Amino acid sequence: MDQNMINLIIAVFALLVSFFSFYLVNEQRKKTAKKETDSYTSRPLQLQAYERLVMLAERIAIPSLVSRANQQSSGMDAKQMQLLLLESIKQEYEYNATQQIYVSPMAWEAIKNLKDQNMLIINQVGATLPAEATGLDLNRRLLEFMMTSKKGTLHEIVLEALNFEAKKMMK
Repeated sequence: MDQNMINLIIAVFALLVSFFSFYLVNEQRKKTAKKETDSYTSRPLQLQAYERLVMLAERIAIPSLVSRANQQSSGMDAKQMQLLLLESIKQEYEYNATQQIYVSPMAWEAIKNLKDQNMLIINQVGATLPAEATGLDLNRRLLEFMMTSKKGTLHEIVLEALNFEAKKMMK
């Protein structure tokens, strides 16, 4: 091979390396830009999910449930009221179940724990009432339990955790 042929091969090789390098850098930029765009577009959805979970936590809090149930129920016995309260929690939870894909596993676990705890409290308090108890008796006992028990603070802990995570996303 003569010198011209070697120079031509080196020039072609350098051109190929330059083109390949340019291609790799360009692809990396596209991926980075897509990540930034995806992050930017998903953040509002994530914040909205945290808002909805805060609303869910508020709506399944026993005082809120009792307040709404008192407006709906006139003349219910304790068992009917118990079923109404439990069904309200289940419906609220199921309605918001899709939000778990936008929030951290810890946030969703906190919501599940709140739901389970509130259902357990309603069942336990309901089991202590006599058969002839009214729905108002159940609601009164539930509110008394929430005011005297430390278990009622899970609602506040869940709200603090959700607020903390949402604020962390906004920074």
